[in-house]
Amino acid sequence: MATGNDGKQDRGGRDADASTPSDLYTFAVRLRRMNGEINRLVHGFAGDHGLHATDVQALAAILDAEEPMTPKRLREHLGLTSGAVTACVDRLERAGHVRRVRESSDRRVVHLHYVSDARSAARTYFRPLAEATQAARSRFTEDELSVVLRFLAAMNEELSGITPARAETGHDPVHPPTP
Repeated sequence: MATGNDGKQDRGGRDADASTPSDLYTFAVRLRRMNGEINRLVHGFAGDHGLHATDVQALAAILDAEEPMTPKRLREHLGLTSGAVTACVDRLERAGHVRRVRESSDRRVVHLHYVSDARSAARTYFRPLAEATQAARSRFTEDELSVVLRFLAAMNEELSGITPARAETGHDPVHPPTP
């Protein structure tokens, strides 16, 4: 997909496509562009299913979880309030994407499960993304892909340690001060 910046120069007057592979600006541009393209697909899926983009992030977190997802872990993962997570899970449940299951040994524990029919619908919708990923992968050797995966894992590790900066005033819009 072409962008308005194709063929333009970066802030340093360099051709953005001719930068060295290790140039931080080049990485930033490519990562933003990929993020934008994925967000475009996510927003399309959300709109088609009457969901919010955050709901799709929640679905991905539930799908990718190595153990059954709980509302508390989902709240921590998304950085939302418990009320916002409850509203999100309610929307996902009403839309038929997830179901809440109470743990039999401790009825207070709720696990969130992706409904198989909804998972199938998501696979169908995101099939072009999977096909594009496969097409891009086919351009690289296994050794190159190994490096790409190491880079992506390292980026995710670094990003997971970042706490969003708050305004200079110290105001936290997610957790406003109590009077």
